[in-house]
Amino acid sequence: MIPKAEFLGSSIDSKGKNSIMLKMGIIGYGYWGPNLVRNFQETSDALVLMVADLKAENLAKVQKRYPAIQTTSRVEDVFNNPAIEAVAIATPVLTHYDLGLRALRAGKHVFMEKPLASSTAQAMELIEEAEKRKRVLFVDHTFIYTGAVLKIKELIETGRLGKIYYYDSVRINLGLFQHDVNVMWDLAVHDLSIMDFVLDKRPTMVAATGISNIAGEPENIAYLTCFFEDSLIAHIHANWLAPVKMRKTLIGGDKQMIVYDDVEVTEKVKVYDKGVVFNDKPEGIYRLMVDYRTGDIWAPHLDMTEALQREANLFINCVQKGEKAPSDGKAGLRIVHILEAATQSLAQKGKPIELDWKKYGV
Repeated sequence: MIPKAEFLGSSIDSKGKNSIMLKMGIIGYGYWGPNLVRNFQETSDALVLMVADLKAENLAKVQKRYPAIQTTSRVEDVFNNPAIEAVAIATPVLTHYDLGLRALRAGKHVFMEKPLASSTAQAMELIEEAEKRKRVLFVDHTFIYTGAVLKIKELIETGRLGKIYYYDSVRINLGLFQHDVNVMWDLAVHDLSIMDFVLDKRPTMVAATGISNIAGEPENIAYLTCFFEDSLIAHIHANWLAPVKMRKTLIGGDKQMIVYDDVEVTEKVKVYDKGVVFNDKPEGIYRLMVDYRTGDIWAPHLDMTEALQREANLFINCVQKGEKAPSDGKAGLRIVHILEAATQSLAQKGKPIELDWKKYGV
């Protein structure tokens, strides 16, 4: 069972801060690494001791901004440092399994950039290693820690939307092209993690179509559909080759509907008191009666705390207080399982692939 949205509030409470700081090592200081260093370094409960990166220019940036932090081009220096208790990994997807396994075997807690691994088998092994060594395995599903997504989960949990009919998401932009994974593993992973968190349901099948417009490169456009046991359906459009940046999700229920636009500076979430009522009683035997309901539009107040700040504090509490996170290893495995099946479907021109949740116990 995914924890309720209110659970996350405790991780950012300024009261009762831990007196013993968590000693951190960061691997990767490219696109996302600087955000990890900043958030962990700025919390009073963590201290970044070392940053590892293969590029000298990236390490120079660390030294200029954080003179007290040690830098290295060797990940072994992080793993072999007995003072480092936890490692945050922000490197390409194909390196996650190897680096995560080495960190766990070195006795470190792991904060892993999304997705957890590049296959379900790898994700399972990371989970088993973490459980064996009693270490925290935390996946950076950033968007589920935003005020917008937490509010959406709250609205769904309290029944405001009623029965959910669909989850429809578009995540497109021009660039950044990845060379090691297709657009689903880069962009759709965000929407899948949001879907998994707010719906708390497991799809039974997934189908995906897409194409690469650049010879020899992974697919840069993809359309992914998840089928559920009831009438719920989810659809995700991911695209690196779009002239505009869009981050929009529609969630439709029989009572109310939500539009979540992450590009909006304010009013990212809007709740529409609109819907349909179906009447298939005997008097309408030859035609389905549909009543349309319209009402007000409401933009709820959102907590604007930076998602990564909330994550950093929760990770620290998971390590030091034994708290549980909604983006633990099993959550990461669920997303990888869907992505892996979607990649199989993509290779078979959209053939639906069944998802076997019992096999993985998630």
